[in-house]
Amino acid sequence: MQNILDAIQSGSATAEDFASLALPESYRAAFVKKEEVDMFEGLTAKEKDPRKSLHVDEVPLPELGPGEAFVAVMASAINYNTVWTSIFEPVSTFGFLERYGRNSELTKRHDLPYHVVGSDLSGVVLKTGPGVTKWKPGDRVVAHCLSVELEGPDGHNDTMLDTEQRIWGFETNFGGLADVAMVKANQLMPKPEHLTWEEAASPGLVNCTAYRQLVSKNGGDMKQGDNVLVWGASGGLGGFATQYALNGGATPVCVVSNEEKAAIARSMGAELIINRSEEGYKFWNDENTQQDPKEWKRFGARIRELTGGEDIDIVFEHPGRETFGASVFVTRKGGTITTCASTSGYMHEYDNRYLWMNLKRIISSHFANYRESWEANRLIAKGKIHPTLSRTYTLEEVGQASLDVHHNTHQGKVGVLCLSPEEGLGVLDHELRAQHETAINRFRGV
Repeated sequence: MQNILDAIQSGSATAEDFASLALPESYRAAFVKKEEVDMFEGLTAKEKDPRKSLHVDEVPLPELGPGEAFVAVMASAINYNTVWTSIFEPVSTFGFLERYGRNSELTKRHDLPYHVVGSDLSGVVLKTGPGVTKWKPGDRVVAHCLSVELEGPDGHNDTMLDTEQRIWGFETNFGGLADVAMVKANQLMPKPEHLTWEEAASPGLVNCTAYRQLVSKNGGDMKQGDNVLVWGASGGLGGFATQYALNGGATPVCVVSNEEKAAIARSMGAELIINRSEEGYKFWNDENTQQDPKEWKRFGARIRELTGGEDIDIVFEHPGRETFGASVFVTRKGGTITTCASTSGYMHEYDNRYLWMNLKRIISSHFANYRESWEANRLIAKGKIHPTLSRTYTLEEVGQASLDVHHNTHQGKVGVLCLSPEEGLGVLDHELRAQHETAINRFRGV
């Protein structure tokens, strides 16, 4: 691995130089073990500790297949799907690997007694499999996390509808929290060169998810002038949704939980802020068994106060159970609630009268197709949308990084250095970076 890192850091290695590098028989990776899936039995979700289940050690390099690529991972990031994997909720991800492994001899490589996690990366292509023509060794890349087979017709209008659609590093093996990752070549995109390795790795999953959920015709189809309610507006998803609303001529109404998070939203340019803690909204009367419609109405009145009497056109909904009833209520007649993630619970409850009688729509959204991901990454590369990286850990600290995300003690995105020996490396376009330095570092240290 040192020879690979030396070639990357030299700045002068050619495609031929990278192609001639010997690949290691094994590599360092963060993974969970199949034999430990019951280790947290009897504990509540919050009591389950990723530091105990995530291991960092050497694993064998898999065989490279057609249409695939090995990438030397300079940096990765933590997403909530890594938290779910590490606490074996809502189900063990080994079930995903087993089902995938039954498809073919090629997919059988993924069905292992360990699961290398991670759905983000920035790095350098090391080797490509048969049939790959767009990418070559030495290319500096990021990867989106959509894995598809496209052997059937369903995914050829929208690849997210492929019957074999999976999330790489969550429903497949050989993820990005490692020194080497194996991806399909159609997951690769050019690295934004004004960003460091860790900054470039961090937008991936959440940026593409936010783009589809809010901007794409497959999601909210946002237009200029829309009022967009953004839950968790300074978080991983919400931080990008706020930027897309502002960048697209909409008006975000940003919901945050404290003044520090409100300050982040204001620094992005948002003006309409609701501090949930300060204003004391409590949508459930008692332990998520009965909701309080009076609080929905108070919340709606506050939104109208901020917007000059207008209701919400699009709700960017991802907390789920805790907020969904309120989200449906405050949306305008004919408006849209776009939903993903459900980090506070999957079993949503809402008063259907406010949905059906007012012709509102609920649209499900899950990650993004390659085209949407490419557009989202292009906006990052052009300096129109910026990373939300707040803190970076080493790969050895991946358990602590996941615990911080699990307990929501972080802001924005949490990065992880893999091969990169330190933060701040990997920038080639210093002129573009200088134009956006403040925005790039907006979440740092928060």
